[in-house]
Amino acid sequence: MFNKKMVPGTFVALLLLVACSRQETNAPQALQPATELRYGFTTEPATLDPLSPANTADGRSILFNVFEGLVKPDTEGRLQPCAAESWTVEQGGLVYNFTLRQGVRFHDGSILNSGDVKFTLDAAIAAGFAGFAQIEKVETQGDYTVKVNLKTPDTEFLPYITIGIVKADNADREKNVIGTGPYKIESYTVQQSLVLRKFDDYWQRFLPEAKDMPHLDKITIVFLADSNALLLGLKGGSIDGASITGSIAHQLEPDRFDIVPGYSAAVQLLALNNGVKPLDDIRVRQAINYGIDVQEIIDTAFYGQGDPSGSPLIPGLAVYYEKSLVNPYPVDVDRARSLLAAAGVPNGQKLSLEITVPSNYTMHVDTAQVIVGQLAKIGIDASIKLVDWATWLSDVYRNRKYQATIISLDAQNVSPRSFLSRYHSGSGSNFINFKSADFDRVYNAALAEADDEKRAALYREAQRIISANAASVYIQDIFYFKAFRGGIYGGVLNYPLFAIDFASMYGIARDSKAN
Repeated sequence: MFNKKMVPGTFVALLLLVACSRQETNAPQALQPATELRYGFTTEPATLDPLSPANTADGRSILFNVFEGLVKPDTEGRLQPCAAESWTVEQGGLVYNFTLRQGVRFHDGSILNSGDVKFTLDAAIAAGFAGFAQIEKVETQGDYTVKVNLKTPDTEFLPYITIGIVKADNADREKNVIGTGPYKIESYTVQQSLVLRKFDDYWQRFLPEAKDMPHLDKITIVFLADSNALLLGLKGGSIDGASITGSIAHQLEPDRFDIVPGYSAAVQLLALNNGVKPLDDIRVRQAINYGIDVQEIIDTAFYGQGDPSGSPLIPGLAVYYEKSLVNPYPVDVDRARSLLAAAGVPNGQKLSLEITVPSNYTMHVDTAQVIVGQLAKIGIDASIKLVDWATWLSDVYRNRKYQATIISLDAQNVSPRSFLSRYHSGSGSNFINFKSADFDRVYNAALAEADDEKRAALYREAQRIISANAASVYIQDIFYFKAFRGGIYGGVLNYPLFAIDFASMYGIARDSKAN
C-alpha cells in the first residue's frame, strides 16, 4: 500500500507494525475512497516559476507535481523518459539529442514542442542555474527534436534536464502558472492555501502502465505557522497529512495514523559564515566542529531517529558520498578550547555567536537549543535569533548578514553537483562565503572528467576539502515521516529528492465506520 523504506529503530518498527496491522486485519468493505487530500506545509513557495532560482525546497516539492522536464527521476534516483521519450549522447558527452514525446499537453491545452524546450533551457542559462552555464547552444530540429551542444564534454549532464518545461509564449509565469505535470494550480491564497486540481489531459493518464494517474482529484496544500500547528491540524482533522519529524510523530497515535518513514534528501547543517569575524578564522570553525556532538542532537531533537553524515552531500548518493566523513570531528572539548586560545580567545573568556534560525522549522529550533548548550562547554556564548522565513531568505540566504544559521540544503536534481556547486567561490548561492582554491580546482576537474569512477573520486576529494576547512558543521540527512489519517490513503513514495509525489497517491476504499 505504501512504499516504506525500512530503517532501524524501535519507534519506527512499532509505528509500521500498528499501521500495517490495522490496514491488513481490519480491511473495510469498499465504499467511496477519498478523492481529495489536505496536506500541511509550514512554508509557502517563494515563487511559482520553476525557472526562478529564488525558489525553496518546499516550493520545488509542490512544483514537482505541476511541471515536468525532459527526464524525471524515479524513487531510486534513476532518470526516466518524461517529455523526452528518448535521447542520444554523442561526441563523448558534448552533444545531447532529445526526441520529444508527441501529444504532451500544457495545462492550457496547447501541445508542447521543441520551441518550448529551447526557451526553457535558454531561460535557465540566463537565470544562472547550476550546470547550465556549460551549454554552448540549444537548437531545434523540427517540432519534436532538440539538440543541446555543450562547451565541454559532460557525461553527467542529464540530471539538469529535469528542470520544469514552461510555455515559450507565457509572458507572466508567476501569475499564469502553466506546466505539463499531473496537477495544475487552481488557486493560491497567500498564507492560507494552494489548491492543485487533477489535469485530465496529463499524458501519462493514457499509458496502460500508469493506471490513470493521477488518482486524487484535488490536493489542498494548507499553510500553517510551524510544526506544532501541523500536529494540531493532524489531530484535529483540519489536514489529512503532513511531512513531520520524529518529535511530532511521537505525539501521533499509531492506531489513528499511517506514518511512512524516509529521508529528507537534504543536508541539515550549522552553516557558518566564513566571511565574517570570528568565523573567518579556520581555528574557530574547527573548534565549533569539535564542540558539537551530532549524535546528541539526533538523540535529543530527533528522538534518536537518524544518522550523523558529516558531509555537504547526502549519504543517499552512495557512489559519491565520502564515508570517512561520518564523524570527522569527534567531540573534544579540550582541543576545541585549545583552538580557540590559538585564535586569540583566552581561556575563561567567552566568544559570542548568534545563530539565526527560521522559526517555522521546529526541528531547526530544537537543534539550535541543543547546540547552544554544547558550545557553552567550550567557551562560546551562543544565542538564538528566531526570524520568519521571509526574513531568513532576505537576510541570511540572499544578503549573507548573519554569523551562523541552522537550515537544511536540498538539491534540485539527483546529482552531487547540486549539493557541491554552492561551495564554489564563484557561485551565487555560496551564502556561507566559503573560498578554497583547492576546492575550486577539484570541483572544476570533476566537471570536466568523463570517466565515472574518476569523477566520483574527485567529488569525494571535494567533500574532504570542505570538511578539512571546517566550512560548516554537517549534521545529518534528517529522518522524516509522512503522516496520514489512518487507512485513507495509499501510494506514498519516497524519492532521493526533497519532493512529494501527489500523483502516485490514491484513496483507499473503506466502510462508514472507518476513522
